[in-house]
Amino acid sequence: MKLEPLADQAGVAISYDRDNDWIYADWYGVHTRETAQAVCLLLLAQLRAHATTRILNDNSRILHTTVEPGEWSMWWLGEMRAAGLTALAWVYPPGFAARRSTDALLLSVAHPLIATFDDLASAFCWLRSQKPSPAPAG
Repeated sequence: MKLEPLADQAGVAISYDRDNDWIYADWYGVHTRETAQAVCLLLLAQLRAHATTRILNDNSRILHTTVEPGEWSMWWLGEMRAAGLTALAWVYPPGFAARRSTDALLLSVAHPLIATFDDLASAFCWLRSQKPSPAPAG
């Protein structure tokens, strides 16, 4: 991946992968609900600023998180869809306690297309198979 840095703040480095035409979010360290929401808003801003429809969301370097999905997460996904997101590959952090509830919540999301993974290589391959396309209406 040839990465062009877009934003770097405590807990995340966000880049544009020109070769694959997607945003790569490399999360690391410890995250609370507040820090995760701040990163998600930063991702939304980057998606709005760049003409891409896919995100590789890598949480494999998160050391600890207290984040659980909920109403805010669903609002954020709607905003991401409206900003053009059509496919999100999400690499879970090691030992993610909220995995079961997250998987259940994501079953109700039709757009954008979201797939979860335990490793970056699988997420990369899946996202690469999701060709860039126009965002769905609504």
